[in-house]
Amino acid sequence: MKKNITIIDEKNVYIEDGVVLGENVVIYPNNYLAEGTIIEDDVVLLPNNFIKNSHIKKGASVAYSVIEDSVVGQKATIGPFARIRPQSEIGDEVRIGNFVEIKKSTIGAKTKVSHLSYVGDAEIGKGVNVGCGVVFVNYNGRIKSKTFVGDDSFIGSSVNLIAPVKVGNKAFICAGTNVVKDIASGDFVIGRSRMSVKEGKAKDYLKEEN
Repeated sequence: MKKNITIIDEKNVYIEDGVVLGENVVIYPNNYLAEGTIIEDDVVLLPNNFIKNSHIKKGASVAYSVIEDSVVGQKATIGPFARIRPQSEIGDEVRIGNFVEIKKSTIGAKTKVSHLSYVGDAEIGKGVNVGCGVVFVNYNGRIKSKTFVGDDSFIGSSVNLIAPVKVGNKAFICAGTNVVKDIASGDFVIGRSRMSVKEGKAKDYLKEEN
């Protein structure tokens, strides 16, 4: 209490031995802080988090998420419903949003991975935008490989980055592209198949078979 820690409902918060809490921390109900966790000053733990052996730095907030054996930077926001798997490092002011999974990856400062994406075995630079539904394809059935993305790049929705691959700084990858080779800094990349329209054929496709 000397550190001005606020626990909204003490009966529904679990803090194991060895957890370190800073000053002005706010902890909402249904948080489980496991051994080895460090929570720095001014962190807000919104409801329903499991945090194990991880370092949550000053001013970060976490909601409805799982974080294990990882580091979350200052003023980063995690969740709701994110999973940060072991050996991940989330930079300062990063946004990890709804239903995002990060695995063994480094995310640079002010990068946004806002929703419905998987980032596995990757190094992402600063100020990158990762669109909805992006997949860092790290496994080919035999081995796992890494993806590197440079600073200030834009990755559109539903992009697959098929490792091993490198994307330079300030590259722009259009939505729906499969990235299968390295991209230089400043390149504009689009890899969609041309849309085919068969006029008036929807009713034939949808009609019931006799």
